Amino acid sequence: MDRRIGGSLARLGLTESWAEQTLIDLGWWSGDRPTLGSEPIMWALARSPDPDLALRTVERLFAAVADRQELSGALRTDMGLRGRLLALLGSSTALGDHLVTHPDRWHRLRESARPPADPTATMLAAVGADPDSPSAATLTGSEAVEALGTAYRDKMLLLAAADLAAVGEPELPVLEVDEVTARLSDLAAAALRAALAVAMAEAGSDCGRLAIIAMGKCGGRELNYVSDVDVVFVAEPADQATTKLAARVMRIAGEACFEVDANLRPEGRQGALVRTLDGHVSYYKRWAKTWEFQALLKARPIAGDEELGKAYAEAVAPMVWNAVGRDDFVADVQAMRRRVEDNVRPDQRSREIKLGPGGLRDVEFAVQLLQLVHGRTDPALHSPSTLDALAALADGGYVARDDGANLAASYRFLRLLEHRLQLQRMRRTHLLPPADDTVALRWLARAARMRPDGRHDVVGVLMAEWTRNARRVRRLHEKLFYRPLLTAVSRLSADTARLSESAAAARLGALGWVSPEGALTHLRALMSGVSRAASIQQTLLPVLLDELARSPDPDRGLLAYRRVSEALATTPWYLRLLRDEGLVAQRLMYLLGTSALVPDLLVRAPEVLRLLAAPSAGRADELTRDPGEVAMSLRTTVARQHDPDTAAATARSLRRHEMLRVACADLLGVQTTEQVCAALSSVWVAVLQATLESVERALGASPAPARMAVIGMGRLGGAELGYGSDADVLFVCEPVDGAADGDAVRYATTVAETVRRRLDAPSPDPALLVDADLRPEGRSGPLVRTFESYRSYYARWSEAWEAQALLRATPVAGDRDLGIRFVEMVDPIRYPPDGLDATTVTEIRRIKARVDAERLPRGADRTLHTKLGLGGLADVEWTVQLLQLQHAGDLPELRTTSTLEGLREAGEAGLLTPDDVAELTTGWTMATRARNAIMLVKGKPGDQLPRSGHELASIACAAGYPAGGDPGVFLDDYRKATRRARAVVERVFYGW
Repeated sequence: MDRRIGGSLARLGLTESWAEQTLIDLGWWSGDRPTLGSEPIMWALARSPDPDLALRTVERLFAAVADRQELSGALRTDMGLRGRLLALLGSSTALGDHLVTHPDRWHRLRESARPPADPTATMLAAVGADPDSPSAATLTGSEAVEALGTAYRDKMLLLAAADLAAVGEPELPVLEVDEVTARLSDLAAAALRAALAVAMAEAGSDCGRLAIIAMGKCGGRELNYVSDVDVVFVAEPADQATTKLAARVMRIAGEACFEVDANLRPEGRQGALVRTLDGHVSYYKRWAKTWEFQALLKARPIAGDEELGKAYAEAVAPMVWNAVGRDDFVADVQAMRRRVEDNVRPDQRSREIKLGPGGLRDVEFAVQLLQLVHGRTDPALHSPSTLDALAALADGGYVARDDGANLAASYRFLRLLEHRLQLQRMRRTHLLPPADDTVALRWLARAARMRPDGRHDVVGVLMAEWTRNARRVRRLHEKLFYRPLLTAVSRLSADTARLSESAAAARLGALGWVSPEGALTHLRALMSGVSRAASIQQTLLPVLLDELARSPDPDRGLLAYRRVSEALATTPWYLRLLRDEGLVAQRLMYLLGTSALVPDLLVRAPEVLRLLAAPSAGRADELTRDPGEVAMSLRTTVARQHDPDTAAATARSLRRHEMLRVACADLLGVQTTEQVCAALSSVWVAVLQATLESVERALGASPAPARMAVIGMGRLGGAELGYGSDADVLFVCEPVDGAADGDAVRYATTVAETVRRRLDAPSPDPALLVDADLRPEGRSGPLVRTFESYRSYYARWSEAWEAQALLRATPVAGDRDLGIRFVEMVDPIRYPPDGLDATTVTEIRRIKARVDAERLPRGADRTLHTKLGLGGLADVEWTVQLLQLQHAGDLPELRTTSTLEGLREAGEAGLLTPDDVAELTTGWTMATRARNAIMLVKGKPGDQLPRSGHELASIACAAGYPAGGDPGVFLDDYRKATRRARAVVERVFYGW
């Protein structure tokens, strides 16, 4: 040892106050330096992951051994023993305790660094079974369990010591992770064989044939130090005796070595523990899900009847490699991906080695899916081992060689961390210590053979490596699936894996594309040529395809992306934005794969793409911009246009921009349904105001013979417009400066007709239809009336339905004073001071029943029609309006044009119970969100929800349900919400 550190035990990592005296007692230290010949021990001790723990356990071991001097001398001279023992004792408290309990085992650490290849003979001998001719054991009960457990831990001790040897002595050979996992799997198989021998002895001769099939990591020879061992039992016959035998095997192995998990058997926990071979085959042919075939990919007979086990493997293999052709393959694959991601607690995502982003599951899932897709035609991929299969994928050209090598290296690194964490206390874990636990992180880094690199201390090196490998896995996860697809349709560099077109189509089909050939056509078009845009597309597409595969309709999404890319081909910032802003690309693919409306608007309003970027410091999220601010900006911009046609076009353009912004915010879940309706209503009002003002300016009448106001009705008046809603209005005018009523009406009619014509002009954007059919006398009546004409009409002729329609009346454009006077004039009509008599209530109910019967389209499903269906929008709105007609005369709080506000106020007034308010609010909100989702998905208005298919999946996603989830959940929730709302409607509105 270098004398410069001779006096400082702390610099060797020995920080406890008792360390010096312990070393002196052991004979390795003499006050300020190591004793003669002890320098190698001190160096190995210093390299141990936890020198203090190693020293304390050595002290306990020396107190327990009978040959203390022999052990001390061996440590001085035997580098292999020194490296294995001191690294082990500083790494694992559990194995250190086992060694202290059985101190003679230290001699075994002097043996070869590599334990015997097959531990079966040792494990069988431990329970008294004949290793040369395996038979029933001679030990049973607790005696057999104890003997088997001790033998298992002895083998684990030797393997862990060999695994850790290079930590204590860097010159010793390194045992690679895949060799460790293979030996752990072989040890588990040997333990199960011994457990079966004990179970057979306990059961006697009354047993049939039983084969134990390893699944999961044991089947793939990839087992961890601490893990359940997944198995399936095959028996002939599958009777009570073989069931008891299998149960005994699980109990014995569980008490002695590890938990045995048989939940991957057919029907899981609910299924029979053992089945015959025919029973297994019949189940897999008729009932099995795709994930079960993915599990069978690793099936391997490891114990019991060899002939039966081999027959099982041969029977299920063809079904595994044909699973990709199943109708439900894509849905099951997507469900598997979601399960992996959903099983991670949000507060642990950044520390999850196994399930987190860039973790082990990403590698295993990617490799297994590629095996299933391409293994149908390539037997070289039929390996249960992740690393072997990855090598075969690279050899076969399905994965680039560099990518395969990098992914394998990251996989080994992550498994190494997982193993070290489990060894510490022999507990199942795959969670990195918290970032502030530097002691635990330092221990882990040292156990993983890491050292400071000059820039970082050992903890910094560990975290940098963890971050680098996790990011690399995540990046390659995308590349593995999608980068090789591009080689089928373009000329990429030679180091990129090359797939044939049929292989590329198979992979796209497995990943969710209904028309793989069409997708390949789009990819060719996107990457054609040698332009910079084509080069950027080649870089972007692996990531974009991965995001599209997560969307409800990847086919439509890719087509929409091609349309948008072609439309914006000359926009210099478009591809740069997608390349440099990862969130923009992620959000855009989700939007394109969900909505037909978004791409239609986007090609004419590309600037909205910038709003998809993450908000920067000091800048609010543009997606949630205040609608009032938007409306003011729109009116100001339109006011600058002197030509009325230009002004109308500008208003429509700004409305397009705003509608797209709201649609994006809606689909991305950053605005509520109520906020979406308010924003859409606000922009409609702004467009009406701006267009009306531009028309009045263009007519140039000075002075104008009339002032006029536009009264919002229906959903416009209630600020509850959807994406495809018309604007229901009334036009009212008033003569000025002594003008005649006729002149005032003619002028106002010209203005109104011009506004309607300009807004309703043909356009690729959603229509802007101004509907005035709620005016007195409907379509037969004049388009515009004077204020006094309205007063006279309502005083003499108004009917119950007109009073009900006026409940939504609110000024939206034109002369504000006139608009306010109009609604004040109709207040006594819509809020009758004495409420409604029984006859009028009956009439309103009759009209509602007639509307439901006559306007519901032929063949429509009343349970899924958002407007006229049971518990839908009309049901809730008519209920609120009836309460307003009955009680708003006495209760001013009910005088609101908003349905939801009316519900809240009715609840506050005691007209509805809190439960009634909640049920009606939920039903209205659910129906409104569903109706908006139909427009977003189809690009055109609709009220009927489909019962199944891709369209339903997209609508469910647009309504806020998880992409790729079961759309039936959305339908169930919709039916439940509207059914409960209908029950309230029947009681409150109809009085049933």
